[in-house]
Amino acid sequence: MGSPRYLIAAAMKLSTDDQRAIGLILFCIGVLSFLIGIAGHFKSEYHHRGEIASLGFTIAIILAAIGILMFLVSLRKKRG
Repeated sequence: MGSPRYLIAAAMKLSTDDQRAIGLILFCIGVLSFLIGIAGHFKSEYHHRGEIASLGFTIAIILAAIGILMFLVSLRKKRG
């Protein structure tokens, strides 16, 4: 039996197709969060619209950036 570190590292390896799919999913969730932020910004009757809009935009930026990075890393692994 191997050491626990080796087993964890072996279990966490993802194929390039899996990384590409996860990156695409994160990017799509980021776009949906952006749309939620826009909807919260335009909802004029609701007094918490500023918090919803800023949270939606922040989540969108973070998830889209992570998704794009994972997608680009998976493309580099596939070529290399």
